[in-house]
Amino acid sequence: MFTLFKSKPILKDLIPDNHIDIHSHLLPGIDDGAKTFEDSLRLTQALKNFGIKQFITTPHIIQHIWENTHDQIIANKNNTVEALRKSNINVPFKAAAEYLMDDQFVRLFQSNDLLTLKDNYVLVEMSYINAPIQLYSILFDLRVAGYTPVLAHPERYLFYHKNFSEYDKLKKAGCLFQLNLLAVVGYYGDNIAKIAESLLQKGMYDFVGSDVHHNNHITAFEQKLKIKDINPLKEIIANNQFFKF
Repeated sequence: MFTLFKSKPILKDLIPDNHIDIHSHLLPGIDDGAKTFEDSLRLTQALKNFGIKQFITTPHIIQHIWENTHDQIIANKNNTVEALRKSNINVPFKAAAEYLMDDQFVRLFQSNDLLTLKDNYVLVEMSYINAPIQLYSILFDLRVAGYTPVLAHPERYLFYHKNFSEYDKLKKAGCLFQLNLLAVVGYYGDNIAKIAESLLQKGMYDFVGSDVHHNNHITAFEQKLKIKDINPLKEIIANNQFFKF
């Protein structure tokens, strides 16, 4: 007797026609994402073709590396939106930021308004080498300041892979989790795909993001999913409607 196996879906086919992307690096010349406006145009058009209708792009703010300011990001966004319009791409397009949780970040949220995804929801990340020593103090102070942290790509922090209880601690500290979509096709490696699947099965993710920087990321949307159960993934993709603007 022959058994028919259903082929796994391609990532881009799971993106609904009204999707809102909350994590990308589309602004030109501002971080490790798009280098030129031509890059921004190509990446934005490709994501639009996948079904993305609204963009919240999130350039890095990292001390001593990409020290982007609120005003610089907004000015770059305004110029980019105008240039996109001239290229016949009219999409809702706003800018937030992806903040590395370091000492500078603490000074920023204690003295200035942050560039948020929506209301008080702020996209944060950690070093891939290790978590900040004062991580839970930072998260506590951030919450006291009125912000809700959305932790970018928790599946990519290798130092948590052998200690899953740390993910529980982050959730208890008030972190929402944002999955990088490319993790589920194995773009960052099979081990990270497995961690992403485990977090999905435990219902720990809240939202998704493309985290698109360049053409290789766009190409990876053509790959098949590595995960077995796509229903939890579909649910958190749908959750991104929360950020509609």
